[in-house]
Amino acid sequence: MALTFELDPEVDGALRDGITELWTDVSAAGGAVGFVPPVTADDIRPELDKHLVAMAEGHTRLLIGRDGDGAVAATVFLALNTHRLMRHWLWLYTVMVHPRHQGKGYGRDLMDAAERAARGTAGIEAVRLTCRGGTGVDRFYASCGYKEVGRVPDAIRVADGDDRDDIIMLLPLGL
Repeated sequence: MALTFELDPEVDGALRDGITELWTDVSAAGGAVGFVPPVTADDIRPELDKHLVAMAEGHTRLLIGRDGDGAVAATVFLALNTHRLMRHWLWLYTVMVHPRHQGKGYGRDLMDAAERAARGTAGIEAVRLTCRGGTGVDRFYASCGYKEVGRVPDAIRVADGDDRDDIIMLLPLGL
């Protein structure tokens, strides 16, 4: 069954808990979403709160995907630029699909929905994201049309002696 996507959902306690659980589970499974295992919901909540504040301020949009049971199964945050010279593109942050749904094509569905959301945002001409090297996720984003436009070697330290590249990718929307 496909995911059902919603852009800019009303954030209530249930959605907040669902995103927290998703983020915790993705992180615990080794997903490159800002944490390394072990991680708890208490670790995640302050980072989620930062995204929610940015949403309340109008700088960030949330796209969620729900599975057939209505559970939050995927998310991505679309962060608008506040700098006057960079308002023509936006960032994707915290791109996640629950580990139990990996391999079903939901990641591509999420990226397609994020692209549609970006195209529907006035003045947006491109989408930018960064990803952690050494995970292979850059190949996934490339398969979704993103091009590597930069790389900062060893910018991400996941553990002592384990530094990863920060890979910058761009999807021009060709408006």
